[in-house]
Amino acid sequence: MHTQGYIQLENEFGAMNYRPLDIVLTRGQGIWVWDVDGNKYMDCLSAYSAVNQGHCHPKIAAVMKEQAEKLTLTSRAFRNDQLGLFYKELCELTHSHTVLPMNSGAEAVESAIKAVRKWGYREHGVPEGRAEVIACENNFHGRTITIVGFSTEPQYRDGYSPFTPGFRVIPFGNSQALEQAITPNTVAFLVEPIQGEAGIILPPDGYLREVRRICDERGIVMITDEIQTGLGRTGKMLAEEHEGIEADLTLIGKALSGGFYPVSAVLSNQEVLGVFQPGDHGSTFGGNPMACAVARVALRVLVEEGMIENAAKMGDYFLSCLRTVKSPNIKEIRGRGLMIGVELVEEAGGARRFCEALSARGLLCKETHKNVIRIAPPLVIRREEIDWAMERIATVLTQG
Repeated sequence: MHTQGYIQLENEFGAMNYRPLDIVLTRGQGIWVWDVDGNKYMDCLSAYSAVNQGHCHPKIAAVMKEQAEKLTLTSRAFRNDQLGLFYKELCELTHSHTVLPMNSGAEAVESAIKAVRKWGYREHGVPEGRAEVIACENNFHGRTITIVGFSTEPQYRDGYSPFTPGFRVIPFGNSQALEQAITPNTVAFLVEPIQGEAGIILPPDGYLREVRRICDERGIVMITDEIQTGLGRTGKMLAEEHEGIEADLTLIGKALSGGFYPVSAVLSNQEVLGVFQPGDHGSTFGGNPMACAVARVALRVLVEEGMIENAAKMGDYFLSCLRTVKSPNIKEIRGRGLMIGVELVEEAGGARRFCEALSARGLLCKETHKNVIRIAPPLVIRREEIDWAMERIATVLTQG
């Protein structure tokens, strides 16, 4: 079957909640993917940073195969021999004290909200039913009813009310707005170190340090959503490291499995997750032996193969190359590590057509917020491959 046959099947039988580029992928290796017609492409999206380690990393694949033949799922009714090792290794890498394993990024966010509400009632003296969490405008933390309720993107909210109460929304990157929004009922501040879905938006330098200070002084929990920014994407294991701070709760997912299996986690100090007692929260698949075995090796290859350092070095190089492109279509180039956004002027006609033109030249990226091209290749990309990509990017941006 060729491309159009597969697209026809999707259109006939699938829900229409996505608008993908019309390419049907069938194989991947490293930074490269191939479609069903045999065409080769450079992947500059990395499944929204879930494939930081590159497609089908052989060491992760080998461990997944080995574990699949031994034990895949026990539920948390029983212990397994991978879970404790996963906890220990993850805590050592991230300087955390406690781990709550889940499956998706949205589940990690929901788990954190539950934890800080319970912490607020048990430890912070907030009256039952009054806890508030502060979030930021243009946030993206997932797609559940609770999470879209504090989104400021109209489409994400349209048709889904009534929403969960207990959230305040403030401008991103404005520490004074945070200080003013805190009330006696505030239990936490939830923030992305860099806003990915909003268009690769970086806050002012020092913002996270100010947030850390405010949360400490006002006695509330600082939660960083590092589901996209974490695990090497910005050139550090966690993006919070760029400002030398540690959040009280850190949320990770996506690349935690290298793209092989849904794995996420809430990383915490012992105080906050310590409010959970047996039966308070759970997940049938969270912390299963397959997930833990895959996550352990996915973390190991990030470190042992120098992918985090490569992300910092290649990110600087990619950004410097992009900034040499002279095009009236470009409004701004921004990013950190290999998390890069090319914002186009309104007159350019939207980023979608540029992504389609790039795909026709063998390079895959995706538009976000209409006018931004997101560029986020696997962390194994090399200088000569960036040069190859830049030839195509420069041509499309200048000719478009």
